[in-house]
Amino acid sequence: MTDAPPHAPDELLSIGEMSRRTGVAVSALHFYEKLGLIASTRTPGNQRRYARHMLRRVSLITVAKRLGIPLADVQDAFADVPLAVTPSHEDWQRASRRWKRALERRREGIERLEKELTGCIGCGCLSMKACGLLNPDDALASRGAGPQRLQGSDDPAPRH
Repeated sequence: MTDAPPHAPDELLSIGEMSRRTGVAVSALHFYEKLGLIASTRTPGNQRRYARHMLRRVSLITVAKRLGIPLADVQDAFADVPLAVTPSHEDWQRASRRWKRALERRREGIERLEKELTGCIGCGCLSMKACGLLNPDDALASRGAGPQRLQGSDDPAPRH
């Protein structure tokens, strides 16, 4: 078996090759490009070509999607990672640190949700009048929209 020739870092890949290499549908690549997560150049015939370093970006997007991480979080993590040139090790390290902080916040939220669900579902009270997790007189409305007790408010939810 012969070794494949090394690829030049400035080699451009067609959209079909990107799709084949990453397992991501062409339509998804178009969408990621529209969001600014990846970028392409155009040939004189108006065909998209992707720099080889876009493979890493698409692979990270794929992993994030599998883990249920919103594309907006991926955009935030990639905010300072250059599109036009091959990102440096430092660029990726900076993005990694930013993303790690976001993941830690997400993990804390999941743990809070797990704790509240265990308490609420596990208590068996089945009482809309006695349950301490209720929101009597809509008192939490002043904190804003959504599930305020599960969004990381400082004061703990009442207990059963």
